[in-house]
Amino acid sequence: MKKWLVLVCCSLCINWSSAQDVAVTKLRSETSRSIRKEADTSYWNWKTGGLYNFNLSQSSLSNWAAGGDNFNLAFTSYFNYYAFYQKTKHSWDNNIDLNLGYMQSSNLGGRKNDDRFDFISKYGYKIDSVGQLYVSGLFNMRSQLFDGYAFSGNNPSFISSFLSPAYIILSAGVDYKPNNKLSIFFSPLTSRSTLVLNKILSEQGKYGVDTGKNFKRETGLFVTVNYINNITPTINYRGRADFFSNYYEKPENVNLYMTNLFTFKIHKNFSATYSLDLIYDDKIRIFGPNKNAPGLQLKSIIGIGFTKPIPVKKIISKPKVVADAPASFNSNN
Repeated sequence: MKKWLVLVCCSLCINWSSAQDVAVTKLRSETSRSIRKEADTSYWNWKTGGLYNFNLSQSSLSNWAAGGDNFNLAFTSYFNYYAFYQKTKHSWDNNIDLNLGYMQSSNLGGRKNDDRFDFISKYGYKIDSVGQLYVSGLFNMRSQLFDGYAFSGNNPSFISSFLSPAYIILSAGVDYKPNNKLSIFFSPLTSRSTLVLNKILSEQGKYGVDTGKNFKRETGLFVTVNYINNITPTINYRGRADFFSNYYEKPENVNLYMTNLFTFKIHKNFSATYSLDLIYDDKIRIFGPNKNAPGLQLKSIIGIGFTKPIPVKKIISKPKVVADAPASFNSNN
């Protein structure tokens, strides 16, 4: 009986010891195994690109019965660059346009026929699950680089210069983006500032700025519509229309700024372009017989020349998984 009792006790001790060893081994295995951290699901994406276009035309006449300039040379150029950024719910669009043109003729002399730079930056935060509505803030600045003149015959009249005028828009609103071609930005709260930094133009009270002043600010409603589309593989369209209404001064006189550019691809680096710009601002009163009335400004240019797309670049950061790291284990604890 005592022998059986001794054998049972020894068996229980051995089993208990084995169970302890298994438990310790399992604990060490669990605590020393590789720990995989949660994946970083955030991502970001930069996309940049643009376009450069240069058109040149020349004509000369000799003993031409129909008449005309003996010599005429003209060029127009257009430069566009954009940088778009996206990260989860954030969106940031930046775009700059630069237009410059000049013509020289034997009868009229030299004068520019295009001069404009336009920078726009828009930040948005997505507020819907589909990704079409963004709460957005917008900054836009538009002006020119060189002095501008109006011609009556051969008599030039100085009417504009660098930052005279310049238009600056600060706006907060909602941006609707149903696809990557169309954007409609609506803002019920917009500050529109007009700058006239040239002393001569300032003293004349041009562009709605009080005489002798360099700055005027307006508050109102602002809407801008942007549309880009490849109509066919060889025809591209870029368009933009801005509307602004001053709450406190003749809100029915809506300011309009509209640009349209059609590009018709002929060859790899050659294309035909057609641009049409329309501007109406009730405060720009430099037209009419007495040069004191507003008017619809139109500019239309057709050209054939060199076109060089700026290569599209994308910088994308995909979700990253942090490498496995062993957890420390102290057997004495």
